Amino acid sequence: MAKFELKLPKMGESVAEATITSWLKEVGDTIEADEAVLEIATDKVDSEVPSEVDGVLVEKLFNVDDVVQVGQTIAIIETEGADTQQESAPAVVEPVSEPEQSKEVAEVAQTVVAAKESVEPVISSGDRFYSPLVKNIAKQEGISQNELDAIPGTGKDNRVTKNDIKAYLESRSNGAVVQQPEAPKVETPKQQPVVEKKVETPVAAPKTEKPKEEKPKEQEIKVSGGDEIIEMTRMGKLIAKHMVDSVQTSAHVQSFIEADVTHIWNWRKRVKDEFKKREGENLTFTPIFMEAVAKALKDFPLMNISVQGDKIIKRKSINLGMAAALPDGNLIVPVIKNADELNLFGMAKRVNDLANRARENKLTPDDIQGGTYTVTNVGTFGSIMGTPIINQPQVGILALGAIRKVPAVIEGPEGDYVGIRYKMFLSHSYDHRVVNGALGGQFVKAVKDYLEAWDEKREI
Repeated sequence: MAKFELKLPKMGESVAEATITSWLKEVGDTIEADEAVLEIATDKVDSEVPSEVDGVLVEKLFNVDDVVQVGQTIAIIETEGADTQQESAPAVVEPVSEPEQSKEVAEVAQTVVAAKESVEPVISSGDRFYSPLVKNIAKQEGISQNELDAIPGTGKDNRVTKNDIKAYLESRSNGAVVQQPEAPKVETPKQQPVVEKKVETPVAAPKTEKPKEEKPKEQEIKVSGGDEIIEMTRMGKLIAKHMVDSVQTSAHVQSFIEADVTHIWNWRKRVKDEFKKREGENLTFTPIFMEAVAKALKDFPLMNISVQGDKIIKRKSINLGMAAALPDGNLIVPVIKNADELNLFGMAKRVNDLANRARENKLTPDDIQGGTYTVTNVGTFGSIMGTPIINQPQVGILALGAIRKVPAVIEGPEGDYVGIRYKMFLSHSYDHRVVNGALGGQFVKAVKDYLEAWDEKREI
């Protein structure tokens, strides 16, 4: 029997620790590879930690609500066979009757082992994540980074699974033999005579107990008859802290503008059923608004920036954060990557996917990272405008108000007249440290212009 250390995996560039929220397996339970062992929560998203091996859970090193650092061992799993985390021992070649043949076989075996040892360890990148199990197999089999990147994945988000890499190894073994570089000859150093030395055991210094840190006393909560005390959720506490930090970091300024979206209203009403039937996706207003925001960010790239200290980083990619409501009333901001490269169908598909997985609490850490600008729809709850707080380290956030049917003055070829129009307010909050009023106002005006210029005859 061997013991495998289950470690907290890396979950994104900015995630360094996680809180254990629940254990899905107990000591003594049998676990299969890729089966979830525990649930964790970060300041970004909640997720599960799967096992990398088949075995039995023999030890849990942390309790619920403990904070664990990325890379720390969180559990011990007992497995069959050799220790899966030890380096593979060099292959031993049994001698055969013909000395020359035995010599050739041994040289080939040494060459293969040396080639495997010379392969650089594979890493996960922003574009592709590899589980520790896949990395371990790649290391043992001498698969290079380029080879692994080329393997098509059948897992979630096209990730390479254990079965994918095994299928690749099988196909590789049936194909042409790749000549590996010869292993460098290493001369065995002569053994030096052992000289015994008497070592005096140092006297251990007396242990000094650290003074216990006194926890700050909680402020007394005064309640009267009928009052109820409700404990904030973990995510609620994190959101509260982020909001306060953002207000203390950025100089918030707002610009408001009203947009006439009658053309969009009429167009969507005409095509939404056909769109649903043909594409299998609901066509909401959100992807239409996101398309307009992405175009405006291309026109005003200095709104697509972030601030780090006294440095401004101009972002190349336009990654739109989309504030989404969770079942418990909290908000989360999944990100539409490279939003300016999506057509309307691609945008609708991405919006629906992120919104659905947010409601089902199935977002991954990658889904909520890398945003460069955020959009929130306060109109969902009936608000006509809002003053949203900036999502750090971004410099702007746009609130979409409710679409209302209102009387409006319309300019016609024969003069002005009053008619019924569909209108909405756009509320733009921006960081006045780096975005002046002219840029903030011009940007939101560009979004308005793109919405009002919508072609009612546009094909889907």
